Amino acid sequence: MTTATTRTPRTPPARPGAAGAPVPPDGVRPALPSLTGLRWVAALLVFGLHINNFGYLGGQAGRLVSWAFTPGGTGVSFFFILSGFVLTWSARPGDRAPGFWRRRIARVYPVHLATALLAVAIAFAMGKPALPTWKQTLANASLVHSWWQPWWQTLNPVSWSLACEAFFYALFPALFWLLRRLNARGTVVLGGLAAVVALVLAWADAHHWLNQPMYSLPLARLPEFVLGTVTARLVLLGRWRGPGVEGSLALAILGYFLVPQVAPGYAATSCTLAGFTLLIPAAAVADLRGLPTLWRGKRLVRLGELSFAFYMVHLLVLRAGISVLGDKPRFGAVAGIGVTAAAFAISLGLSWALFEGVERPVRRLLLRGGRPKETKETKETKERSAVQKEPVAAD
Repeated sequence: MTTATTRTPRTPPARPGAAGAPVPPDGVRPALPSLTGLRWVAALLVFGLHINNFGYLGGQAGRLVSWAFTPGGTGVSFFFILSGFVLTWSARPGDRAPGFWRRRIARVYPVHLATALLAVAIAFAMGKPALPTWKQTLANASLVHSWWQPWWQTLNPVSWSLACEAFFYALFPALFWLLRRLNARGTVVLGGLAAVVALVLAWADAHHWLNQPMYSLPLARLPEFVLGTVTARLVLLGRWRGPGVEGSLALAILGYFLVPQVAPGYAATSCTLAGFTLLIPAAAVADLRGLPTLWRGKRLVRLGELSFAFYMVHLLVLRAGISVLGDKPRFGAVAGIGVTAAAFAISLGLSWALFEGVERPVRRLLLRGGRPKETKETKETKERSAVQKEPVAAD
């Protein structure tokens, strides 16, 4: 008589970064393509906001664009949270602050400088060379112009957000040092404090309690960045317990369309803070688990790679268009869609040129020879894992 042997089903090992599965601190971090795709969505929201502000469409089409994109400025808030997440996710073990700052400068400064020069060229071409003072120019070149309200939109107006990012980069080594010494509970407490500070500042800004608007002030935007670092740290620890992609996306969309109900400016942050903070780690965990998302397709990821250059150049294209289209032309639906498509195509073409002709080659040039000396530990890590030279979701 024989007996059947019952096999106990094996549970597949949890993937690094998924709930309950921490990412090894010395390992190479998995790529997060959905975050790259989401970057493009955020850049598109900002583009839509500026299309609305420039008044390309009138009538019913204009009202539809206003409804869809008046909250588009919250895309910048998404960038700030995403930046904190990605920098924490891709932080290199044993990396020193000078090396980190060098890579950040190489990442953002070439495009910043190129678009600032393009802004000057457009001003002369339009016959309106109202150039900034030397102090304003120096502040813009040093990425500190957002600290003083009269200077915050000097040269290329969207560069104010880079001044905020520069402040975040300056603080990140110290912040990451702190995060690595906090357990999961302490990390959650830090995130809670950041959220409370952001909401209090939004309330104060809406009620005009402060002399300077909070929207462009780097110190006021720091809590959003901190929330990104906190959520990334929790995912790395395998302790993230937020909702999935569907629930997070629904909350983000709901918050987005609540924006017109609050005071304009920094107060809009209070509407989207929760949704964006939850959506980014939810998309990251979905990538780690191999779950489908809306933002992982090759084309969307490629657009995400171009999103920084697109963000930096699109407003200059719209400004140059004033000389041809006039100020707030309020076209009908067909003509308005046509000029919007043209502005989009030109902005996308220039963003590709900036990415391929400035961003990538200049970054490689600046970082050439700057790699830290390989230790025995890092060499062993490379032998165990495939090396990822540039984080897919790098901001």
